[in-house]
Amino acid sequence: MEKIIKYKNTNSPFYRELRKRVNKYFKDNEISKHANFNMVLKSLFMISLYFIPFFLIITSIQSTWAIILMWVFMGFGMSGIGLSIMHDANHEAYSKHSYVNKILGKMICLIGGSDLNWRIQHNVLHHTYTNVEGMDEDIDSGILFRLSPNQKLMWGHRFQHLYAYFLYGFMTIMWITTKDYVQYARYKKRGLLKTQRTHNKYSLIKLLGIKKVYLLITLFLPITFSSLPWWGTLLCFFMMHFIAGLTLALIFQPAHVIPTSTFETPDLEGEINGCWASNQMRNTANFAPKARLFSWFVGGLNFQIEHHLFPNICHVHYRKISKIIKEVALEYNLPYYTHKSFYSALIEHARMLYNLGTKKDAPALH
Repeated sequence: MEKIIKYKNTNSPFYRELRKRVNKYFKDNEISKHANFNMVLKSLFMISLYFIPFFLIITSIQSTWAIILMWVFMGFGMSGIGLSIMHDANHEAYSKHSYVNKILGKMICLIGGSDLNWRIQHNVLHHTYTNVEGMDEDIDSGILFRLSPNQKLMWGHRFQHLYAYFLYGFMTIMWITTKDYVQYARYKKRGLLKTQRTHNKYSLIKLLGIKKVYLLITLFLPITFSSLPWWGTLLCFFMMHFIAGLTLALIFQPAHVIPTSTFETPDLEGEINGCWASNQMRNTANFAPKARLFSWFVGGLNFQIEHHLFPNICHVHYRKISKIIKEVALEYNLPYYTHKSFYSALIEHARMLYNLGTKKDAPALH
């Protein structure tokens, strides 16, 4: 059974006050915390960006370059579905109806992933223990990367700021091949599958079914009906996944693996300094807050602070509540990190990768 890690401070005046003011904002403006009409329209767009090109590939398009372009669109459609629809739904933030969230949350199956494993890795581990060594799997990439100053420095890490972006593109490819199976075995051993109210055997059967159906539809249908040779379709399939994987990684990594992060570690008693909310503030950063079109496409996840503090609120509201959160954070002497642009956030992430890869201690730069 998984060892219970706790925060030393379970009574957070900061978060109590924050929830009070955010709740007041929604109540005073008579606004639902869930999706609005604009969110529904965006969902239809993202789904269309994925499915319409796929339909054209297997039914009508003959031009090689047009087919390649369709696979490119599908890559961005896949990332758009993940960032804007599936993400909110698996946080129970898309709708007040649990069955709607459950259905839309399973759209991760469109990229061959498991909604069960995703909720454990993201909701249970990443959101509860952001940047906490040994708990947050988002900073645990084995020997390939050193994403925390608490991890062992290896010779090859000195080049991670150069090769990271190429490997980031394999994120969803790993999902459809090995990652979900490795996670299933690990979560079963750690007792984490129980947090999702499921049986181990059923979860494995479901996982195998997801992979089989996904490959039959997304890979073998185009191989059979597309005018491209089988190897061309296979290359396009990997290109689509590379686009999606790189897009997803470049949105999430600059929010946490940056010089301002503190990367907490539990003490011998299994306790983490401070409280959960303050840990989110110290280990999360926003970027490009004024870039509305960019924010629209990435599911509001350039407002990562807002998302981490209120994951059950639909991302269409993050911009509005960001002002409240920044105000309360300043009142309680907590940081509110933000980068003016996506480019500056990527530069900070690259700088952190370099520091972690070349310096044994690599302290966060505050």
